[in-house]
Amino acid sequence: MVAKDSDLKHSVVEEVVSPKVTESKDEKKALDSTDIESTTSSISTNDSNNPFLDPVVAEHYRSVYENAKYECRGAFDPHFVWEPEEEKRILRKLDFRVAFSACLMFASLQIDRGNLSQAVTDNLLNDLNLTTNDFNTGNTIFFVSFLLAELPSQMISKALGPDIFIPIQICAWSIVAMSQGALSGKTSFFITRCLIGAIEGGFIADLVLWLSYFYTSKELPIRLSWFWTTLSIVQIGTSLAAFGLLRLRGHLNLAGWRWLFLIEGAVTLLIGIAGFYLMVPSAVQTRNWMHPKGWFTAREEKIVVNRVLRDDPSKGDMHNRQPLTLRMIWKSLSDYDLFPLYAIGILAYAPVATISSYQTLNLRQLGFSTFNTNLLTIPGDFIHILFLLFITWLSERVDNRTLVCFSLPFYSVPLVAVLAFWQGTMKNVWGTWAVTTLVLGGPYIHAILVAWVSRNSYSIRSRSVASAVYNMMVQLGQIYSRNIYRQDDKPLYRRGNSQLFALAVVMFPVLLFTKLYYVYRNKQKEARWNAMTPEEREHYIKNTTDEGNKRLDFKFSH
Repeated sequence: MVAKDSDLKHSVVEEVVSPKVTESKDEKKALDSTDIESTTSSISTNDSNNPFLDPVVAEHYRSVYENAKYECRGAFDPHFVWEPEEEKRILRKLDFRVAFSACLMFASLQIDRGNLSQAVTDNLLNDLNLTTNDFNTGNTIFFVSFLLAELPSQMISKALGPDIFIPIQICAWSIVAMSQGALSGKTSFFITRCLIGAIEGGFIADLVLWLSYFYTSKELPIRLSWFWTTLSIVQIGTSLAAFGLLRLRGHLNLAGWRWLFLIEGAVTLLIGIAGFYLMVPSAVQTRNWMHPKGWFTAREEKIVVNRVLRDDPSKGDMHNRQPLTLRMIWKSLSDYDLFPLYAIGILAYAPVATISSYQTLNLRQLGFSTFNTNLLTIPGDFIHILFLLFITWLSERVDNRTLVCFSLPFYSVPLVAVLAFWQGTMKNVWGTWAVTTLVLGGPYIHAILVAWVSRNSYSIRSRSVASAVYNMMVQLGQIYSRNIYRQDDKPLYRRGNSQLFALAVVMFPVLLFTKLYYVYRNKQKEARWNAMTPEEREHYIKNTTDEGNKRLDFKFSH
């Protein structure tokens, strides 16, 4: 709910509307709450944090939804009630229809952008006459293309709808991924890296936006943790699959890595085609020739729509086919209140990104076989899954995202210090493997951050752009992190690991600043809100030009 999950308190509700709430509870006894059309005066116990019980708020947002031509506005009902068991059933249906589909499509992303690490264990670099620095350049090209495509992709997706654009993206990059089976040298390697990055750019932000249409702010982080758990599961699966696929080396005179790209690209192409069936525009637009009965009954549609709007009324301030204008984009880009989260995105994942991109190469240099190298990546992925699910759940349980995010530097700093300063690195092969595995399996705060950006955006316009910008910051981190290990620093990478250690330490002040900044901003808003009379607050709600997270009746999560 808005008031509970986002720490939103409409004081005007408490001071002006409380008597009406009490009266409505008394009147509820005379109403049949099971009648979808006769609930306009009833209030159930699960509506205690319903912001629309304030008629001023309800009137304001009804006008917003009408002006925006919000596709679900017909299902909006400030006094609609439902039973907790109904909501649980709806949530299970959403998890199967929406979350599972998102995880499957995310799997296709990870397969085609992550199988390069398996391909290099089969002598891809030698076959193409590539050096370590060429490998770095190819990765840099991929992430630069990914970054530059974020905003254009988001603009296309917002105009067409994620349900149309995402399957198109998957099919397009799958075709390019399959074409990697015909790589002939440095030029073709760079071109395919560029194309895959450009097509995949914006995919994650598009998919997160689609998920936000169906889930509340407290539910989204957990579903996003499933999202990135899929990444680790896919890595485990592709590591095992690579053992068999790479053994095809020599069949039809093709290298094993060529078979890897061809077969895995074909698999993701099938997922992309299935995406047209798996995705729908919104909760009220599930009926089509592929789904003649739709996903929900009329009552279920109202439950899905109203539970999301009561949690975050801003989710209806744009139509799901409404394109972003340049003015909207500029307003979102200049939203300084999200800058602290962007800073975290640039810094947080550098150690993991650097070590993971070189893990298979380093294990081969330590003397492990192709088979054992791919198997030895699995324990890190397994630890990663456990940490990811736990800390994402914990962040919502304690309702303190910054505190939980501190687990990352507390965990990673001592481990990266070992890699940077331990003299046994690359000599004690199993010790080195153990340390790098623990680093890669550490607390992954990405799901928390993505949901945090979404929650603190507080408008569809800002959420669309902010998700893309945050991911752009993450890609910037990926770009520089992929260039920390250099050819002249081999094989111990002392200089590179020292730089990773410094980056891990910097996370402490960055997270502390983020916490203090949002506490300060909330106090600013609260002081201005409390200085208003009830009449002034009512006037503000109806007439303010403040938008999104700049509204005084919104408080930042931290």
